[in-house]
Amino acid sequence: MDNHKRGSFTGKLGFVLSAAGASVGLGNIWRFPYLSAKYGGGIFLLIYIILALTFGYTMIIAETAIGRSTGQSPVGAFRVYSDSKAMHAGGWLNAIIPILICPYYSVIGGWVCKYFFEFVRSDVRGIATDTFFTDFITDGGEAMLWFVVFMAMVLIIIYLGVQNGIELVSRIMMPVLVVLAVIICAYSVTRPGALEGVKYFLIPQVKNFSWMTVVSAMGQMFYSLSIAMGILITFGSYTKKDISIEKSTTQVEIFDTAIAMLAGLMIIPAVFSFSGGDPKALKAGPSLMFVTMPKIFADMGFGKVIGILFFLLVLFAALTSAIALMEAAVSTFTDELHWSRSKATTLMGLVMLALGSLSCLGYGPLADVRIIGMQFLDFFDFLTNSVMMPVSALAICLYVSRHMGIDRIEDEVTVGGAPFRRRKVFRFMIRFLCPVFVVIILLSSIANALGWISI
Repeated sequence: MDNHKRGSFTGKLGFVLSAAGASVGLGNIWRFPYLSAKYGGGIFLLIYIILALTFGYTMIIAETAIGRSTGQSPVGAFRVYSDSKAMHAGGWLNAIIPILICPYYSVIGGWVCKYFFEFVRSDVRGIATDTFFTDFITDGGEAMLWFVVFMAMVLIIIYLGVQNGIELVSRIMMPVLVVLAVIICAYSVTRPGALEGVKYFLIPQVKNFSWMTVVSAMGQMFYSLSIAMGILITFGSYTKKDISIEKSTTQVEIFDTAIAMLAGLMIIPAVFSFSGGDPKALKAGPSLMFVTMPKIFADMGFGKVIGILFFLLVLFAALTSAIALMEAAVSTFTDELHWSRSKATTLMGLVMLALGSLSCLGYGPLADVRIIGMQFLDFFDFLTNSVMMPVSALAICLYVSRHMGIDRIEDEVTVGGAPFRRRKVFRFMIRFLCPVFVVIILLSSIANALGWISI
């Protein structure tokens, strides 16, 4: 068996940018604007920010502190302070989630690569046709090619390690991503008719409030901040003791929320302008990014340039998230199997190829194969996001409050005299509200998947 030395971030900036990179992904760009438009614009945004500052903050603190205190990836971390088999299962659940998400996420990353490539080389109007996206994803060979291209980029970065791979790439990509988002926002909000979209997105209207506004904002924040995916525990284990967990958490929250807001300002005003002020023109999921946005770019002046910048931004967001997911999986393999990073990365590459191929070919050659009525990609998304992640988050809450102890978390956060300004918020949330919120997310997500409610 190979001995391995755990990697670590060089300092606070490395951790913050890497954690922010994990958070800023496709969910910010294609899910946040759609939910915001559907559930009241400004009121949704306000509730999202409140939840991020309470629920999101608490879960990030808890996971990062668990990782740094134990120096382990999720499986080992859940064994340190508990002999309970149920808690050990919770650790494994945290570890398995990124192993399942990374393959299908990389399939979508491949779609982004394809669109970036096509915007660079082709006429925008050809990409904006109704059949372009469907023709591409049903062509098994081409979809596989772009999936493998994206997967190869992720694998190379992971092979390079924590400092030379993840941290270095995050230090480059995250600032570029912000600059691209600002440029596209500035262009989007100056389109004719776009101001109505800006007002709708930023100004809270109480009349637009509903209970589903809270539920959908809660679910979005949960996924957006990479909670309960094993990522933050893993990154916490790479974080040095002289880094303030609370300050870093606040910076990750700000970064993630700012990018979500920029995504809203990129997309909602542009769609308002394009559709003549109809919020319903924002479609859910892939159709927003791969069908609606190309149509808007085709209708714009400088549409080709903006389209190239937009899909470069989306590619960077997809890459930083996929890297974080894969690192969480690789860290589990190195810790539990005592393998070298290269051996563990190779194993994860094979897992990605096997599971990702099912998702990739599920719209083409395997289109007739269904699991509980779902195509492979939709099934893996439902299983991880709607079932496993809420259960995993509940396990984290119980592990902290019943086994590790809230005092140990506080000791870890305040190492070296570091501040813990929102200590009371943390104690109350982790013991009482977070478990309740997680159960609400679990039940509402399953009800949504079964068609009982609409999120």
